Amino acid sequence: MSKTVLLLAGDGIGPEVVAEAQRVAELVAPELVFEDALVGGAAFDAEGDAISDETLARAKQAGAVLLGAVGGPQWAENPRDKRPEMGLLRLRKELDVFANLRPAYCFGPLVDASSLKPELIEGLDLMFVRELTSGVYFGEPRGIETGADGERCGYEMSRYTASEVERVARVAFEIARGRSGRVVSAEKSNVMESGLLWRQEVTALHEAEGEGVELSHILADACAMELVRAPKQFDVILCGNLFGDILSDAAAMLTGSIGMLPSASLGAPGVPGLYEPVHGSAPDIAGQGIANPCATILSMSMALRWSLGMEAAADRLKQAVSTALERGARTRDLGGDLTTRQMGEAIISAL
Repeated sequence: MSKTVLLLAGDGIGPEVVAEAQRVAELVAPELVFEDALVGGAAFDAEGDAISDETLARAKQAGAVLLGAVGGPQWAENPRDKRPEMGLLRLRKELDVFANLRPAYCFGPLVDASSLKPELIEGLDLMFVRELTSGVYFGEPRGIETGADGERCGYEMSRYTASEVERVARVAFEIARGRSGRVVSAEKSNVMESGLLWRQEVTALHEAEGEGVELSHILADACAMELVRAPKQFDVILCGNLFGDILSDAAAMLTGSIGMLPSASLGAPGVPGLYEPVHGSAPDIAGQGIANPCATILSMSMALRWSLGMEAAADRLKQAVSTALERGARTRDLGGDLTTRQMGEAIISAL
């Protein structure tokens, strides 16, 4: 098993938070080897593309890939295939990391940071399993065209195959077996054919391979409502690419700050996992040294657990974040005034 972690810091606050994740990880796992490469707008500026073939090749050889964030207003007018976000989408597709795990848990000291009442959020521990390499984000045909009447039209296809649904649902079932055994599958089967196929295939897989798992279905808009009304009713939520993106971001804010939540993107055995914070590049605070590094540090913890075979180090890192918060460590998004570096130092002192 490779112990090399390829760092793709990217744009905006990405380099700041990735630097802290590396600094902390080097203490809990000194045997790791860290390498750097470019992605997103930084890669476009230096190499003419949002991710190079060489970087993709290096990613495929790594034990894990840790990504910061991509995007920013300076690249907003790039052609679509040269936008920073396309580097991330291509990386996901080339690695074929089809199962995106997005936990939404509330650290005890942050209960008061949530917009919900404490009794609704205390003890929250959800896991989103989001399909990551298909659906509307990758569907063809797509484009923006001007019709004969001069009116512009933008379009893309939402498309799923049975095998794409089955493999991500299988991951959700397996994760549920290690938790409460409950999976809720969210889609829009009432108005979308791809959503109807999703529900049918998840149901069929459950009938064939779902021993030990309780499956229920919910429409994605109803799921959004229930996440705000009573989020602790859920445990594992299975979603397609688009709805998983939206719902998991909403759940992230229930916990007090999107700056706290990590993600893991996994493929078949032997494929390097891709790990990244749920937050974006935050260009409004980039370069100020005030970004919250916790989501990236916790993403590193997930890499230690899911790709690098270092569960004890993963537990130690996650516990250090919790301890730092209990001691009052807060960045601006958490109502405090610590810099990115100081938050990293607070976590290091808690190791």
